[in-house]
Parts: sequence; C-alpha cells; structure tokens
Amino acid sequence: MTASRHIVSESQETRPLSALGMRLLSMLMISIMFTAVKWLGEHGVHLMEMLFFRQLFALPVAVGALMLGPGLTSLRTKRIGAHAGRTAVGSIGMALNFSSFMLLPLAEATTIGFTVPIFATILAIIFLSERPGFHRWSAIIVGFIGVLVIIGPNDHSTAPPIGFAIAIAAAIVTSSVSLLLRQLGKTEPTAAIVFYFSALSLPPLAIAMLFFGQAHEPFIWLIIIGMGVAGGIAQLLMTASLKWAPVSLVLPMDYSTLLWSTLFGWILWASWPGSWTWVGAIIIATSSLYIAWREHRHHRVINNRSVSIS
Repeated sequence: MTASRHIVSESQETRPLSALGMRLLSMLMISIMFTAVKWLGEHGVHLMEMLFFRQLFALPVAVGALMLGPGLTSLRTKRIGAHAGRTAVGSIGMALNFSSFMLLPLAEATTIGFTVPIFATILAIIFLSERPGFHRWSAIIVGFIGVLVIIGPNDHSTAPPIGFAIAIAAAIVTSSVSLLLRQLGKTEPTAAIVFYFSALSLPPLAIAMLFFGQAHEPFIWLIIIGMGVAGGIAQLLMTASLKWAPVSLVLPMDYSTLLWSTLFGWILWASWPGSWTWVGAIIIATSSLYIAWREHRHHRVINNRSVSIS
C-alpha cells in the first residue's frame, strides 16, 4: 500500500465525483500492481528487479503529469534533502510491501495494509507531539484487535508468520512516509514528489541490478512494464484525488482494494479469504475511517477558528 493515500488536503474548489472516480481507479491500479508483484515473484523475478522497474516505468508517468500540469520548471526545489529522505524511507516501505504480497495471499496482505492510518496516528503522537483524545486512542486499540483477528483464528497453512511480520513492518514504514509527505506537500507539487521518488531511487537500484538482473521471456517483460506503469498511475491518482475532495470523502474508496484483491486472488490462485479475514477487515476499516473522520473534524474546527479570528 502506497502512503500518499493518507495525506490530508483540503481544496477551496471541490469536485467530489471526479475525486471519487480518481480514487477508485487508483485502487484498481494498486491492486493490479500488487497482483503483478505476486505473480512475478512466483515466476522467478527478483525483488530488486521489481523495485527497479517499478520506479523506472513510473518515471515517464510522472514526467507526463508534470508536462500536462505545472510544467518541468516545478522540479526546481530547495528541498532536495527532504526528497532524498522521503526516497530512502519510501524505498524501504516499497520493498517491505512487495515482500508482504509475495509471501501472503492478496486479501490478507491488503487488509494488513489498511492499518497505515492507525500507525500514522501513533507516529504523529511520537514525532509531531499530537495529542489525540479518548476517541482516537480507542480507534487505535480497535484497529489492532482487527489485526489480531486476522492473524489468529484463520488457517494460515500457506501463509508464513514472517509474511504477517513483514506486512506490519510495511504498514509502519508506509505510515512514516505519510508524515514526510505531509511536510513535502506544503511546498512541492504532487508530480514533482512522485518524480523525485522515482529518479532518486533509480541509481542505487541500478547498482543492485548488476547483481540481481536477469533475462526474461517477453510475456514476463510485459507484466513487469504493466506493474511499473500501474504503480505510477496509482500514485498520481491517489494524491490528485485529495486536491478535489477532503480525505474523509475519498478514503472509504481505498477499501475497494480488498474486493479487487479477493477477485484477482480467486482468479489466479483459487484463493478465497477466510471468514475471520473479512471480520478483521471490517474492524480495521471501521477504525481507520473513524480516525480519518476525527482528523477531518479536528482540522475543520481549527480552520473555523482561524476564520473567526481573522
């Protein structure tokens, strides 16, 4: 699961239908990307190869968005260090996310990814000195109960425990990226953030390719290209949706990934999530949506106070 989905952004002009459409399409693209990751891993493609080509083929998407939007001049920045830090943490998070989908069934890995808002709230408490009240603490606890429900009662004969550990680690790292994106988003255009994430991560990944790169059949190359393009489109659409509608409106669309993951898992691997996975998903989704609603309400109160003071 990528972090840009949890940036809170308000716009004076709203286009709710456009925002919802962008968000739903981005969730489809994310599901396609992670399905491709799992399939490629089973067909001999190394993790480092997938990371490299994910970034390589996402780069033209970001450049195209820049040319159609703010222009290439928006790449001028005084915060290259912040972009580099976001790239380092984001690359770790992407590697963990890819690994979790390679190890777990699609539905289970997707559901664990829903905990990102929960971990983001905890990290905001630690690093941003935010002071959540009883309601948000209760939502955090409920969310973790949902995780325990998924990990505990289900039959995980085909899912190694390390897979769940990596999925939780991926959610934690991804939530930390969301905090970095909040800061970057104050001064940097969306497409520029996506561009620098791809561009700055490619040199070290290219070095890794010297050791892990392999020859593949044409069909596998087609899947690799599709994975990278789908990931780039998803990242742009997710962030763009927040420019046209508040997060409280678009966030519920994120849970459509569970439906896509379940469908793709059933078609390609004859895998169907257990009943406890659905129960846990509902618990985690309810907790995450409540946290998003409380955050939206909190920001609206602050904005109203600012207007009344001015």
